[in-house]
Amino acid sequence: MASTNSEQEYTPQLPDEAPEANEPQLPSNYTGDDIKTLDWREHIRLRPGMYIGSLGDGSQSDDGVYVLLKEVLDNAIDEYMMGFGKHIEVTVTDTTITVRDFGRGIPLDKIVDVSSKMNTGAKYDSKAFKKSVGLNGVGIKAVNALSTDFYIQSWRDGMTHAVDYKRAEIISDSRVEASDQPNGTLVRFTPDATIFRDYRYHEEYIVRLIKNYTFLNTGLSIFLNGKRYYSRNGLLDLLKENMTQDPLYPIIHLRSDDIECVLTHTKQFGEEYYSFVNGQHTTQGGSHLTAFREALSRTIKEHFGKNFEYSDIRGGIVAAISVKIEEPVFDSQAKIKLTSRDMGPNGPSVAKFIGDFVKKELDNYLHINLDTADILLKKIQQNEKERKAMAGVTKAVREKAKKIALHNKKLLDCRVHLSDTKGDEERKNASSIFITEGDSAAGSITKIRDVDTQAVFSLRGKPLNTYGMPLVDVYKNDEFALLRAALNIEDSIDDLRYNNVIIATDADVDGMHIRLLLLTYFLQFFPELIKKGHVYVLQTPLFRVRNKNVNRRRGAAKGKKSSVADETYYCYSEEERVAAIARLGNNAEITRFKGLGEISPEEFRGFIGPEMRLDLVTLRKEDAVGELLEFYMGKNTSERQNFIIDNLVVEDDSQIS
Repeated sequence: MASTNSEQEYTPQLPDEAPEANEPQLPSNYTGDDIKTLDWREHIRLRPGMYIGSLGDGSQSDDGVYVLLKEVLDNAIDEYMMGFGKHIEVTVTDTTITVRDFGRGIPLDKIVDVSSKMNTGAKYDSKAFKKSVGLNGVGIKAVNALSTDFYIQSWRDGMTHAVDYKRAEIISDSRVEASDQPNGTLVRFTPDATIFRDYRYHEEYIVRLIKNYTFLNTGLSIFLNGKRYYSRNGLLDLLKENMTQDPLYPIIHLRSDDIECVLTHTKQFGEEYYSFVNGQHTTQGGSHLTAFREALSRTIKEHFGKNFEYSDIRGGIVAAISVKIEEPVFDSQAKIKLTSRDMGPNGPSVAKFIGDFVKKELDNYLHINLDTADILLKKIQQNEKERKAMAGVTKAVREKAKKIALHNKKLLDCRVHLSDTKGDEERKNASSIFITEGDSAAGSITKIRDVDTQAVFSLRGKPLNTYGMPLVDVYKNDEFALLRAALNIEDSIDDLRYNNVIIATDADVDGMHIRLLLLTYFLQFFPELIKKGHVYVLQTPLFRVRNKNVNRRRGAAKGKKSSVADETYYCYSEEERVAAIARLGNNAEITRFKGLGEISPEEFRGFIGPEMRLDLVTLRKEDAVGELLEFYMGKNTSERQNFIIDNLVVEDDSQIS
């Protein structure tokens, strides 16, 4: 037997098979000349996803143009958190944003360093910015590099200094001069349209962002284009703003130094959380949210002294948590998921800090507020009863869904998924599934889809109307079982496979009905899909207006080829059709698309490409979803019939081929 101290020769094992064809391969003449060192500006512009996540055009709330705004706003918020400046002014146009805070102002001799020298900032020293969200000295530089125009000015103790940039290159640097303006900083930037193509700021996303800042910083006023946003009750106001169903009991509001949380239960299914770290909305949660969910379940279970399942305790919960952590660590520069395990270099673990707080404060609250505790207990017992009633059903449904899913011809999957642990974030965010109406519509999309990021799920006729149905009966439905399996949301939406769930139905009565049936299902059983901005409706053209045939006839009549260029307009509304006819003349050929299957694959290519029109399905408290669902999907037949008769519109097809 060989000695344990002897050296053994290492022989590398060669792979049995050649690398996959799609694996990136270095060129055979790979030399030192291929190694490049980029300037920081070039690197940010070449790899913007490393700094701001996805790019986008402003049509989604997590697009890069909003991350740029957050980077600037975070600096202003940090000043407020340190006790300087009671309000912030934000001015937004379609393409440009200006943020003016009234904090201490950047030291005038460091304006250039702070805005254009990487890894430069005041937040490395926790004494200056103890619980800041921006610690790496990167954010404002990324905004500068990704903007065609970037202007920064600071006022400090009666003096001011301003610098003007173009794509992070200085074009104007004013000298320090006297000023009578109050202390603070102003940043104005216009994102580069060559990077953020065809972008536009949407006010509704900015309003939501600003409201969150005010909920997390009570007493701070933020003025957006002159309108004031302000919160007196912190996360309590946030929950009231976002809840679409009435709470079963008064919202529980607990707070202390460095932590605040609110919770209640509603009749909805699943769990709904809003989590924040140092004022940053961590949309993907992280260690603090995991600790909070665990602490809630354990505390409530111990309070009632019953062996409840955690899923029964949290079923129907709506909650929010905000913590302040020294030197937080996130999974990326976008700061949407916390990875910190500790509250700070010398602090307790995140789990212990949150667990101790929730155990003490929530348990005390339930002992004092017996009526709330009683309602909560009944809700948990109801969840337990429903779960046991469904135990056999869900097991059978899952087994059946698994068998069908193995040979499910209704699902054509893609290669990249939102839930992938590895891969490019932008491509994962682009992952989409089109829910289509039958094989005909699916056929057109299937032939021209992006097989990397676009999947297709074909419905078999009209799905079940789930309004008011018991959960047990809904789970027995094969169609929805297959859809849940395709989306991977059987237990929760945490492992959702596609970032964009797109309903693609015909623009006729049947198509609209199918759309309503799907939305009814999502609203009742998976409202978080909608609240987190995953559900869209695909807009496809109603009309094609063109002069192609007219031009050919005119050319043939004259015995020569027409010199008039062919023009085709795809119109998504009656107004667009009228405008197209006005451009082409009354002899234009008009085609009415009554189904997606009537549109050829080549024509359809543009309708599901980068320029596709998507309507985001939103859910707000003022939408009165319960009343809307009952009216349109409930059993009030005569009332709905009278509404249809009173609002019936007859379409004139006389000029449509």
